[in-house]
Amino acid sequence: MNLNIPKFVKWAGGKTQLIEQFKPLFPSKIDRYFEPFVGGGAVLFYVIEIYSPKKVFISDINEELINSYKIVKEDVENLISLLKKHAKEYSKEEKEYYYKIRALDVENFTDLERAARFIFLNRTCFNGLYRVNSKGKFNVPIGRYVNPDIVREDVLRRINKLLQKVELRVMSFEKIVGLVQQDDFVYFDPPYWPINGTSFTSYTHLDFKKEDQEKLAEVFKELDKKGCKIMLSNSDTKLINDLYKNYKIKIVKATRMINSKVEGRGEINEVVITNY
Repeated sequence: MNLNIPKFVKWAGGKTQLIEQFKPLFPSKIDRYFEPFVGGGAVLFYVIEIYSPKKVFISDINEELINSYKIVKEDVENLISLLKKHAKEYSKEEKEYYYKIRALDVENFTDLERAARFIFLNRTCFNGLYRVNSKGKFNVPIGRYVNPDIVREDVLRRINKLLQKVELRVMSFEKIVGLVQQDDFVYFDPPYWPINGTSFTSYTHLDFKKEDQEKLAEVFKELDKKGCKIMLSNSDTKLINDLYKNYKIKIVKATRMINSKVEGRGEINEVVITNY
């Protein structure tokens, strides 16, 4: 079945390809949905379309990403207009325009301008990666695309409708504990623990370290005690299997393309952990 899940950003570790494998793992009913590492939103949009939850709360530590969701939700037509301008200028001199936009300081940008820049760079950069340097500056090189799909009007308008009842926040994952109650469904899709030294985890300049994985496992336990239903994705590694050994662990097959070494691409095992 082709689910045709909309996406307006490419994201490392995106879940569109895994939704079919996830379907039997979701709870039968979802009234309140929380996703603290929203990323590209594949699971979010699937849950909204299939389950129509009464409350949806998404967050991420990445300010540029959450701002882009906010603008798609609140100002989609002006966003489309700005993206069309970016696409037009990019078509004239691709490399020069890409690096010009990448170099801009967003300090004095409006939220709308920041969102348009973020989406433009995401659609035209190498592999749709989001990576920043120690100063927080986006530093991914231009990708090799023929006519990249920068504007995607229909997708943006569809996502605009899906986001209307969604609450958005820039927030670290552990704060979710104070927001949830019994029977809420929480899906965690953190930066994965590396299978090897080449795996990509630098979504922000704050890398997700071993202590963060351990802290996340503690949050998982706290939510379990509160009576939440929890689902978590991660790599099939010893650390992750040990951290969640008291819960249900299912292997899913994923094809991952974002890796600096070619041999790291292809079908790999990932785990989905649930407490129900």
